[in-house]
Amino acid sequence: METAIQEAVPVTKQPEPIIELKRLTKHYDSQVAVNGLNLTIGRGEVFGLLGPNGAGKTTTILMMLGLTEPTSGSARICGLDPMRQALQVKRRVGYMPDDIGFYEDRTAIDNLMLTARLNRISNAEGWSRAQELLDLVGLRDAINKKVGAFSRGMRQRLGIADVLIKRPEVVILDEPTLGIDPEGVRELLKLISDLSRQQKITVLLSSHHLHQVQQICDRVGLFVRGELIACGDIESLANQLDDEGTVTVELEAEGWNEELIRKLTDHGGVITYRGPQVADLDSGGPATAPATLVCSRDLSSEVALAIIQSGARLKTISRKQYGLDDIYHRYFEGGERGERNRSKS
Repeated sequence: METAIQEAVPVTKQPEPIIELKRLTKHYDSQVAVNGLNLTIGRGEVFGLLGPNGAGKTTTILMMLGLTEPTSGSARICGLDPMRQALQVKRRVGYMPDDIGFYEDRTAIDNLMLTARLNRISNAEGWSRAQELLDLVGLRDAINKKVGAFSRGMRQRLGIADVLIKRPEVVILDEPTLGIDPEGVRELLKLISDLSRQQKITVLLSSHHLHQVQQICDRVGLFVRGELIACGDIESLANQLDDEGTVTVELEAEGWNEELIRKLTDHGGVITYRGPQVADLDSGGPATAPATLVCSRDLSSEVALAIIQSGARLKTISRKQYGLDDIYHRYFEGGERGERNRSKS
């Protein structure tokens, strides 16, 4: 009797949920700030909450911290209800608002020591953590400098040290790069990413800067008019962009000729062809020219073969990859259309 042996199928373990929002809603009189938000963020994840100013991002954060009460729905942070267990949530969550306040006439370490005392950390432990964190965020040389003399970038770095001094499980950053020069932004984003990876801290990053979010976030949520209209990693969101499942192939070739143009325009999988036309060909053909094909499937290899068979020379070819800017604007336009349609009904 033969015994069937089944090959074990590896199971991808999902990260433990640390932030869970279910139908979270907030009304201000007749205005809806957040509308039925469902969102789960796993432990150790860097999640970007992306949307324009006024989309409801900060209101969502305030409900997560127990600083404003939801009209309906629920929030669980580290398994705790922020409305009923606000103090326990605050012990586990570090929050840095877009304009963090410090005592301007006190030094960096003085400000951190005050935060340590407010969190009931002993002076010895607080002093040790403060020095360690100032070194970590690159402010070791400014340890005794008064905060009033800090640049915006230095203040944001100090803000990160401030939220980390109580060793939180979750860090929420509201527009952390606002007003910082490009080099400062690059350094700050690297710091945030390194902290998450090395210390397994969950980071919720609220921002309207698309390329910054794309650099460090594992997933993003697109927030428009109080609603989460799309959520996922960049690749999965990009794959959803084309409702008809089309693929855009971009190429550049040398020695265009009538045979090549016919092969591309007559191909059954090519929906749209934008490139050199037969009427444009001279005796020698264009030296080098680009073309863009919108296809029903990925025809990159077939297009490359057609170019070679026609006697032309392939310079470059690639499948168009959508960035977060493309994704955001497409979904944002969809959200705007949906809002207009609802207002007409």
